[in-house]
Amino acid sequence: MSVFAQSDYEVSMDKKTKVIVYKGECSFGDLLKEPTFSWLKSGAESYAPDSASRVYLASHLKNYKLVVFMGTWCDDTYTILPKLYKTLQITNYPMSQYTMYGVDRNKASKNIEHKLYKVQNVPTIIVMKGSIEIGRITETLKKNVETDLATIIKDNLNKEEIMKEMKGN
Repeated sequence: MSVFAQSDYEVSMDKKTKVIVYKGECSFGDLLKEPTFSWLKSGAESYAPDSASRVYLASHLKNYKLVVFMGTWCDDTYTILPKLYKTLQITNYPMSQYTMYGVDRNKASKNIEHKLYKVQNVPTIIVMKGSIEIGRITETLKKNVETDLATIIKDNLNKEEIMKEMKGN
């Protein structure tokens, strides 16, 4: 079975850098179709995720939703988003659980998503368990994208265990 996400984004030109700006919900497929976004494909192809974190994410990340805000005009997006894309590919992450929004220089998406998720910098990768945010990566990485994601999940699982123990006593 194939699942195709509906994209809902506007395309404009950044006045400062003259690059194309996607504003609104879009997919990796949408970005890969734009010839001037070659940074995504080349960055993903050249990235080799940490093997220990990759193995951990392959068995755990599928239990979480990811909401990503990025700027097609942003250097940090050019660095982090290809690494995230490669990590999601090699961990067989179900892309039906992934939502991405392009924002303009004011960090505004097409609708109000940027306000709902309180986005101040890009890229922002939000890890959700159901409808609850359990952590986020904002603009910079502590180690690398896969290790940072694994740390967020491990911390959440530790909190869940503590809560179970507290309820049991």
